[in-house]
Amino acid sequence: MLLRFTVGNFKSFKEKATLSLEATSDDWLEEGNVAVVGEQRLLKAAAIYGANASGKSNFLTAMACFRDWVENSSKETQSGERIPVASPFLLHVDTESAPTFFEAVFLLDGTRYRYGFETTQERIVSEWLFCQRDSIRETRLFTREGEEISPSDDFREGKGLEKRTRSNALFLSVAAQFNGPVSNEIMRWMARFQNISGLDADRDRYMAFTANKLGDEEYRAVILELARKADLGIEGMQKQDLSADEALAMLPQGAVESVRPALLKGEMSAFYIKTYHRKYGTGKEPVGQVAFSLKVQESAGTRTFVALAGPVLHTLKRGFTLFVDELEARLHPLLTRALVGLFNSSANTQNAQLVFATHDNGLLDAKRIRRDQVWFVEKDDCGASRLYSLAEFKVRKEAKFSKEYLLGQFGAAPRVGDMEEVLEQALGHGDT
Repeated sequence: MLLRFTVGNFKSFKEKATLSLEATSDDWLEEGNVAVVGEQRLLKAAAIYGANASGKSNFLTAMACFRDWVENSSKETQSGERIPVASPFLLHVDTESAPTFFEAVFLLDGTRYRYGFETTQERIVSEWLFCQRDSIRETRLFTREGEEISPSDDFREGKGLEKRTRSNALFLSVAAQFNGPVSNEIMRWMARFQNISGLDADRDRYMAFTANKLGDEEYRAVILELARKADLGIEGMQKQDLSADEALAMLPQGAVESVRPALLKGEMSAFYIKTYHRKYGTGKEPVGQVAFSLKVQESAGTRTFVALAGPVLHTLKRGFTLFVDELEARLHPLLTRALVGLFNSSANTQNAQLVFATHDNGLLDAKRIRRDQVWFVEKDDCGASRLYSLAEFKVRKEAKFSKEYLLGQFGAAPRVGDMEEVLEQALGHGDT
């Protein structure tokens, strides 16, 4: 499980910002919203609020960049290539050439790990890995300062790999390439650290994941039941695989040549999803079912819910951590609330975690979410984002979080100016 994630000097985050999933001493909604793992009390979900362009998406992007670079830095770069995850805050002279900072603290099989690195676009500046088992003190596994890499005796898998590590590759990734037991375990955790987006442009990517899960009878039955509970009118669902020729025949002419080689070689699969709706007779009695194309005949909200169902269910079954940008996009507020409720529930027995960015203030309900599960992002006058928690405010448990947020009591809400005045001036001074 994820305990904390920190990023600094990344896109709009000039200073270090830390999202903590460690529960405070507050016992509010303890049973469903808090997972007790050993001596740790960890939150199962966290919501990030803020105005448009405040930095919510940048924080989730940082989480994805961190994971991707740990998994791939030793495999996808050559000596001298630039490091893509270094993206400094450009609105201040002190940070535009300074390194970007990433660090995650997480639990894996009862051991607490703290891993992070600092990087510019040219080289890894520093890197570190510590663990904590039964003692109250951390054990250093390795540290790195520039070209000097120092694995400890507790990280013997790293011995001899110092000279094999390029300046633009992570030492942890190199150790995993050589099948180090600890580094491979950490890579296994990284694979549990998944991200998706509710935006239409990203939906096809995880719709394919859901489609594959529909081929598994156990998953298919649960996804269908979720769709029924969502009141989408769907009585059945089925993935239909297409041959390469069938797929090419359905594509627009301009797209055929770009995907033909991948389809013919089997490097790309093609499918569509059928949904089945009840058909009625003149007396409103059921007389059969009608098959719809999910992509063509269902609403955007239905497509989004079905696409989300696969990753959400997989996360819950496997006890993974999922972070989602624009969770509420295209969804009715009650459906968004229901999806979040799957994580904040005693039914979440694998202690899966959800971190999501949203504008849906309806989720700010003290009957469903704890104060330490609510986070805000706000930009200062110099364009730098700041992340902070509702737990920092003295608010009553019975307070109307959503009302107070919209009133600006917690900040992180847009300061909308008088748009009517702009229109009046434009029309008043425009051509007649």
